[in-house]
Amino acid sequence: MSDEGRSNSSDRQKAAEQEKQAKVAREQMLRVIFTSEARERLNNLRMVKPDQVDMIENQVFQLAAAGRLRKQIDDEELKQMLGQMQKPKREFKINWK
Repeated sequence: MSDEGRSNSSDRQKAAEQEKQAKVAREQMLRVIFTSEARERLNNLRMVKPDQVDMIENQVFQLAAAGRLRKQIDDEELKQMLGQMQKPKREFKINWK
């Protein structure tokens, strides 16, 4: 194997390790920020709407980094956050004549 091949392999291993460490750190922060019920709801929602869960997590991490979180986020607060993120549904009326 050439030096360049070893270097690319080493770089990929380092990137994978850094990604793994970032994921572990993120999971630890989620344990601190959310109650167990809220984490369970997020995990269930992740299967259906992963982009929405990522948005919520990023928003909460920003709040935590700014020091604006005073307590753990429970299931009811998470429901409120999710409700605020959802777009209002449009109602259609069909008039039959």
